[in-house]
Amino acid sequence: MNRNLWLLAICQGLFLTNNVTFIAINGLVGLALAPLGWMATLPVMGYVVGGALSTGLVARTQKRFGRKTSFQLGLGVAVLSALLCCYAAYSRHFWLLVAATVVAGYYNANAQLYRFAAAELALPAFREKAVSLVMAGGLIGAIAGPNLAAGTRTLTAVPFAGAYLALSVVALLAMVLLAFIHFPPTPPQQAASGGRPLREIMRQPVFIVAAAAGALGFGVMNLLMAATPIAMQVCGLPFSDAALVLEWHVIGMFAPGFFTGHLIKRFGTLSIMGIGLALNVACVLIALSGVELHQFLAALFLLGVGWNFLFTGATTLALTAYRPEEKDKAQGALNFCVFAVLALSSLASGVLVTTQGWTLLNLGSLLPLGLTGLALGWLALQRRRPATP
Repeated sequence: MNRNLWLLAICQGLFLTNNVTFIAINGLVGLALAPLGWMATLPVMGYVVGGALSTGLVARTQKRFGRKTSFQLGLGVAVLSALLCCYAAYSRHFWLLVAATVVAGYYNANAQLYRFAAAELALPAFREKAVSLVMAGGLIGAIAGPNLAAGTRTLTAVPFAGAYLALSVVALLAMVLLAFIHFPPTPPQQAASGGRPLREIMRQPVFIVAAAAGALGFGVMNLLMAATPIAMQVCGLPFSDAALVLEWHVIGMFAPGFFTGHLIKRFGTLSIMGIGLALNVACVLIALSGVELHQFLAALFLLGVGWNFLFTGATTLALTAYRPEEKDKAQGALNFCVFAVLALSSLASGVLVTTQGWTLLNLGSLLPLGLTGLALGWLALQRRRPATP
């Protein structure tokens, strides 16, 4: 594991600091400013909608300018959008807050490619471990995000405005670290060749399952995570408890990154993804058992570990679906699938938790988990069939 990978892992952690802080505060700031209660998570949804809308643009900038320049552009947008969110909180302008999070989605779409860039910084035999290590960098976000939100909540007269200011500083720090990472240049023959049409790449069973499992697994995680601070507030639990739950949830998301790559290498991608799916089901069962702090804590921790196994596995699986010259459009398509489902789950999260309650929200998450299980089973059957002569 080289220096470039460790620096990229830290950048991943700073990116997750931004994401976790957004999740922790955007729903609550939205709840305070929204004209109607069910609109509370629209700022959360704006972040992922902006990511979905930016995937095509990000793919083009990655192809034209390369990894480093494109990643730096994303961080520049992160600084500006955080400052715009701060102004929206001060001016109590709900729709400006939503617009600012949509703009921040460009950073989201850009930084989601860190995990794919990790595979390019390691030898082919270590790609799984490289992806896993960079995702483990999210532990920084697990600790820094909730504590940043809690520590800056009353930094200014306007609740959480200080957190948005702090996020602009976090993005500037990431820009400095990224300047020291050396990304391998794209060979001229790869840059000139576009490879297969995207339609042909997306028709492959391995691509379909990687996209479905990554998107649905991320969607369920976001559905429950985005609703948790609101659900805990409704249940009378203080924000400090919500910050603790989110901290352990994100630890569950990224701490396994130190060994998930080893597990995938030893037991196979589909097996580890299946375990991740089972952990997500266990999360739902615990969440349905009650609304005390320990139940929120255990459920969200298992949700995090299950997401790590599913999403790391889906990323590793996706690496086998495209050739090097096809990476930009294939990765853009994969991220679009993820962001599209995230946008839907972000809206559904606010609507369901404020109108139907925490129980129905968890029951509804069993449907996408069931579809993920069917997708994994289908690919396993496809792989067992003998090859056609």
